[in-house]
Amino acid sequence: MYLGIDIGGTRLKCGLVSAQGEILRSADTHSPASRLALESALAALIPQVLEGRIPLAAGFGCKGIIDTSDTTVRTLPGVWGFLTGVRLRDLLNGLIPAATPVAADNDAKTALAGEMAWGAARGRKNALLLTLGTGIGGAILSDGRILRGAADVAGHLGHVLADPHGAPCFCGNHGCLEAVFSARAIEAEAWSLVHRGCASPMTDILRAHPETLSTRFVFEQAALGDPLAKHILHSKLRVFGAVLAGLLHAFDPEVVILSGSIADAGPAVFEPLQKEIDWRVHTLLKRSVPLVKTGLQDTSGVAGAAALAHLAITS
Repeated sequence: MYLGIDIGGTRLKCGLVSAQGEILRSADTHSPASRLALESALAALIPQVLEGRIPLAAGFGCKGIIDTSDTTVRTLPGVWGFLTGVRLRDLLNGLIPAATPVAADNDAKTALAGEMAWGAARGRKNALLLTLGTGIGGAILSDGRILRGAADVAGHLGHVLADPHGAPCFCGNHGCLEAVFSARAIEAEAWSLVHRGCASPMTDILRAHPETLSTRFVFEQAALGDPLAKHILHSKLRVFGAVLAGLLHAFDPEVVILSGSIADAGPAVFEPLQKEIDWRVHTLLKRSVPLVKTGLQDTSGVAGAAALAHLAITS
């Protein structure tokens, strides 16, 4: 069995995971705001999930740039910034035996590790994974290995260029895919229509109840036929499809795995995207590259973190 730990933006999650990827026990809490609070939270959660068992290995999934050779967090902006420079394996001192192998990686690469071990990338040598939520994460499986680059930055697909004249992105660039297609970008576009005085059932609801705004709400309104909601999604899905086509030409994957809150919209996302990329790549690729949902039942990040540990001692 493996110990998986997911350090998320809002929740800290731990779980005991079987060699088949099944979560046997799990526990979580609100994201701590300091290293001391994180250490205290782990000291409370890990004994709950282990119940005296000793895991074969442990894995961390964490946002930011992670040095996989020694689990050190190189760069981590935002609420978890206090972890920059911290070696994650040190957070487990006294909680598991000192000789237990500990692996760590960026959360999107961790998700791909889960897909490689137990999900949609199992048995594949080339795949792309994109997590479509508040932001956009990415990871690349190339010739059977997760692509890392010179400084473990490879795979940040949310920061490929989608619009050279687009909105500023927190990374310092303009027009990144994350700034154009993420849940935040979709919601911002809907809210801008309200401010511009555009009229539709969707904007009428948002004027009266601004707290209603969410990406799911925009998709629901589009399904009901709202013209402005349909316009937002049509234009953004076309941009995303064009970016995906470029990635397919660059990496030639067997499959593209999509997860996150936007992917949860199902056919409303997958069907138009598949049509968009098919016509764009057919001349060179001569085939349709399938877009698929995550193959993991667990989307909390715990199974992916455990997969890091599993792959570290089995590969």
